[in-house]
Order: sequence, then structure tokens, then C-alpha cells
Amino acid sequence: MEYNYPDEIKARIRRIEGQARGVLRLMEEAKSCKDVVAQLSAVRNAADKAIAQIVAENLQQCILAEQAAGNHDVGKKVKEAVDLLVKSR
Repeated sequence: MEYNYPDEIKARIRRIEGQARGVLRLMEEAKSCKDVVAQLSAVRNAADKAIAQIVAENLQQCILAEQAAGNHDVGKKVKEAVDLLVKSR
């Protein structure tokens, strides 16, 4: 199934990209370990939120497609989504 990523998610990824560049800048400026780790933690948190949003929106689309096709047993799709989230950590 092809997925069309909303502009909101793409914007979130662009912000993460900017944060990652900021981490490199901190390293190039020889900033403290504490500052670098704090920024890396922010990148990781932002990435986790993006992953959750992508999986949730994709799951919603999959469930709607399954229901439109007459399949109301969507447990398999939910399990796949949960597995994907678990693997992302």
C-alpha cells in the first residue's frame, strides 16, 4: 500500500534535520558533552514522535482500507503497527 506523507510530517523531519545539523555545529565549536548530549536527546525524542505519528496515521489508513474491503478483523494490522514501533526502539 502506497502512503502519502502529509506536509506536517515532512516539516517535522526537516526540523529534526536542523537539530542534527545543530549537534554537528556544537561538536565543531567544541561545546560541552552535556550540551551535545542534550541536543542529541532532543533529536531522538523528535524522531520517536515522528515515528509514532507516521505509524499511527498509516495504521488509520490501513484500517479504513481493510474495512472498506469488508474485512473488519483489523487485529493483524494493529499487531504489525505495534511490532514496527517496538522495532524502532
